[in-house]
Amino acid sequence: MQRTKPKVLLAEDDLALGYVIKDNLSDAGIDVVLCPDGQAAIDKFDKNEFDICLLDVMMPNKDGFAVAKKIRQQSDMVPILFLTAKSLEEDRIRGFETGADDYIIKPFSMQELLMRMDVFLRRTKKMHSEIAVSFNVGNLRFSYTDLQLSIGKETFNLTQKEADLLKFLCEHSNRILKREEVLLNVWGKDDYFLGRSMDVFITKLRKYFKTDPNINLETIHGIGFRFNVPL
Repeated sequence: MQRTKPKVLLAEDDLALGYVIKDNLSDAGIDVVLCPDGQAAIDKFDKNEFDICLLDVMMPNKDGFAVAKKIRQQSDMVPILFLTAKSLEEDRIRGFETGADDYIIKPFSMQELLMRMDVFLRRTKKMHSEIAVSFNVGNLRFSYTDLQLSIGKETFNLTQKEADLLKFLCEHSNRILKREEVLLNVWGKDDYFLGRSMDVFITKLRKYFKTDPNINLETIHGIGFRFNVPL
């Protein structure tokens, strides 16, 4: 039977905060599994299916980065959102490098958290309910629905954010895209730190494109990018 309520994995070692978040999400119609540390979160993820994961960064028995890495070894589709008191740029970039889709800095309002989560929950529901969305670009075959990029006999599994970015590039290929245009359409906000995380994802996509010399994700300095593909 298909679940009607979204199911969320919440890993937060501050249990007072954890229960506040859980109660508010439950009131919003979301099923929440609260874990007090990183290892407990990994154990729960191994035995359950979740629609989104909310991970505190600083936790005992494996931190949020380690949990995200473990989740990404098993699934590229489940969105990961970091809850962090850290505002250092390096920590945010590291979070995206380990597979996170977004982050929210403590203290945050429940309304902001729900809005951030809703972006991913709606997107995931849309991906599973609509007709398959795919693109053929040069020698690349990209299935947005399945989060897969194929080049010849090699197939790469993408995270949701990588797929969102690549979908936007494919829909606007061979034209100059301003940085703020990409940020607003893919991340929903033009923000300095999100801009740095976007650069991480651009670098990841470029690694996939190396096998096809006819495809070039070009940086237009001071402006943005152009996804050059064969016409």
